[in-house]
Amino acid sequence: MPEPLPIDAALPALRAALADHGRAVLVAPPGAGKTTRVPLALMDQIPGRIVMLEPRRLAARAAAERMAATLGEAVGARVGYRIRGKAVPGARIEVVTEGILTRMIQSDPSLDGVGAVIFDEFHERSLNADLGLALVWEARAALRPDLALLVMSATLAAEPVAALLDDAPVVRSEGQAFPVETRWLPRPLPAGARLVPEAARLIAQAEAETDSGTILAFLPGEGEIRRVTALLDTSAEVLPLYGALPAEAQRAALAAPGARRRIVLATAIAETSLTIPGVTVVVDAGRARRARFDPGSGMSRLVTERVSRAEADQRRGRAGRVAPGVCYRMWARAEEGALPGFAPPEMLTADLAGLALELAVWGGGEGLAFLTPPPEAGLAEARALLAGLGALDAAGRITAHGRAMAALPLHPRLAHMLLTAGRGAAPLAALLAERDPLRGAPADLGLRLAALADPRGYADRHPWPADRATVERIRLEGRRLRRMVPDGPPMSPGAMAALAYPDRIGLRRKGEAPRFVLSGGKGAVLAEGDPLGAERLIVATDLDGDAREARVRVGAAFDEEGLRALMGDRIETVAHVAWSRREGRVLARRQDRLGALVLSDAPLDDPDPRAVAQAALDGLRDLGLPWTPAAARLRARIALVEGMPDVTDAALLADPDWLLPHLGGARTAAALRALDLTEPLKALIGWDGQRRLDEAAPAAFTTPLGRRIPIDYDAETPTISARLQELFGVTRHPTAGRRPLRIELMSPGAKPIAVTTDLPGFWAGGYAEVRKEMRGRYPRHPWPEDPTAADPTLRAKPRGT
Repeated sequence: MPEPLPIDAALPALRAALADHGRAVLVAPPGAGKTTRVPLALMDQIPGRIVMLEPRRLAARAAAERMAATLGEAVGARVGYRIRGKAVPGARIEVVTEGILTRMIQSDPSLDGVGAVIFDEFHERSLNADLGLALVWEARAALRPDLALLVMSATLAAEPVAALLDDAPVVRSEGQAFPVETRWLPRPLPAGARLVPEAARLIAQAEAETDSGTILAFLPGEGEIRRVTALLDTSAEVLPLYGALPAEAQRAALAAPGARRRIVLATAIAETSLTIPGVTVVVDAGRARRARFDPGSGMSRLVTERVSRAEADQRRGRAGRVAPGVCYRMWARAEEGALPGFAPPEMLTADLAGLALELAVWGGGEGLAFLTPPPEAGLAEARALLAGLGALDAAGRITAHGRAMAALPLHPRLAHMLLTAGRGAAPLAALLAERDPLRGAPADLGLRLAALADPRGYADRHPWPADRATVERIRLEGRRLRRMVPDGPPMSPGAMAALAYPDRIGLRRKGEAPRFVLSGGKGAVLAEGDPLGAERLIVATDLDGDAREARVRVGAAFDEEGLRALMGDRIETVAHVAWSRREGRVLARRQDRLGALVLSDAPLDDPDPRAVAQAALDGLRDLGLPWTPAAARLRARIALVEGMPDVTDAALLADPDWLLPHLGGARTAAALRALDLTEPLKALIGWDGQRRLDEAAPAAFTTPLGRRIPIDYDAETPTISARLQELFGVTRHPTAGRRPLRIELMSPGAKPIAVTTDLPGFWAGGYAEVRKEMRGRYPRHPWPEDPTAADPTLRAKPRGT
């Protein structure tokens, strides 16, 4: 072994744990040397190959090269690596990216010839690492109890992982680090401050305040690295470091420093598994770029977020690996407490389509031991997408097409497209799997394909620059994908894109703005003036993920003839009968639909009467139920009787079967407002209910003269209004069912003169005062001394008598 590293002290305990238990969790801080020392230390103990997972291609290749150099060998002897697009086999140790392990175990669950699987940098909690651990753990239990399993992490709490692995022993390496001074901003950055110029200013300050050592600056992504590079005015050598960088440029950043001071501008890739020699100064811009997926919209978007405290500590630790160092943080010390403790597991934020496909290949995935179980809503959305792509059958089982999709190194959408369209779709699949190679160009996908087909000719014809390294990388991947599938039918870019994104076929809305409704039901908009905005149909291949109305960053035009030819089996002819709030009436149309898209729309002459009634009911929900006085009285009576239906507006509209047969031909707002709900309410309670209603809450009180007076049930107590003389001779107080009526006694001039709920008591008491006052005012009307013995009447005495 070369120079000692902090991890060396923990290796005996680790070897013993694996020998005794066959599994272990190793916690070692960044820089301890676990990535390159542990596999080498286990070679003489583990029979068979050691497979080590790295979350990033750059780190996988660098780790393999470092281990091979330690052994004094070239990569490909005892140590090799496998990443997307390139494999250099090793006889004893193979460093692979996480998706490679999934393919290995899906094709050979027993992992024949493999003696140990190591999960490096597990604290990053990538979705593929969580899936890989769950699959290996189940395969170990069922098929390979002799398979050694090691999970290595820099910051992750070890106990939950150890518990997941049946109480695996935990080995810790304390590491060795030089002191690092932390320097914060004196105050928080003002609102609206731009990250790039502030980061460039802080890097310049760090260079001026420190004398030597490589400066490692952490930035969110490639774009920020490019812009900061352009702003730096320095004599130092400025080197970028990010995943999409060509291999030679990556090696330059990882090489030993020369005479000139170096500034390495890196993404989060440099936080843990990569060793950058000579770093004594770290500048942390405090941001990380992560993918966030919205299951409701089916869209992912990259968001720039504040780093977690764990990430900030890892970045800070890079400054103290070789000597005392300094860490500049682009935030104030008072802001530290607001940082989250850890970044969220990718399982909770990522697109789960690939995971759902792998689980289906595995046999469903029920009972797999996940450190963080997949969220049910996201998994359901992913399975719905897979079913739409033909990867799952009606029972949710994997189809032959789904197995072929899983075998391709692509997102399920792109795998389906490539298998269906054949080799002609390979350049598009490679393009859609990468970042956009054009900067500032319109959204047209055809421009990108032209840059791939003829980079030099594209540059001569178009003003929008293409990133040459990205274009070459996409071309190389396209050639690799072509070899994986047979020829297919000729297709336009729009048709191929529609295969991958059947839920993102867009139909232009009415109006001048380039706004579209997508077949999946969401909205999308193009930049004003973008030529693609004039198209009636498009396919959006890249959206910013806005939940309300996503902006189309890249898309392709699509014609209706091609759409019908490609997706005729998905286009439904439907009779659409619905209430139009704008027009205030029921509209009946015959429509050809693809998801949320209405491709054609014509009047429907013979709509289903029940559908018309249902639409009219929606109109009533919009307008409100029309309560005539008679219907309102009936409703009030029903509400008073125990055991009767709930007749509030909300209840009546929630279960509308009582009303539908009575809507008839009511198709306009005026007709609906003219509805009389009396008969429908009677039908709701039925004949027996009407009998009970008449007994418990009669509609009217019949006076001794035989006149029916409606009972007002809207009042707090059921109430009638009657002429006092009409109730002469009534010696028992009138009731509605068992409740006494409230009686408003009226004068001959129809003015209230008394109110009572005890008529016999009124005759015996208050009547005398009323008689004294009223007989002089109404002398032609009877005012007997004993009203209980008088005959009821509504007549006045003849004049002169």
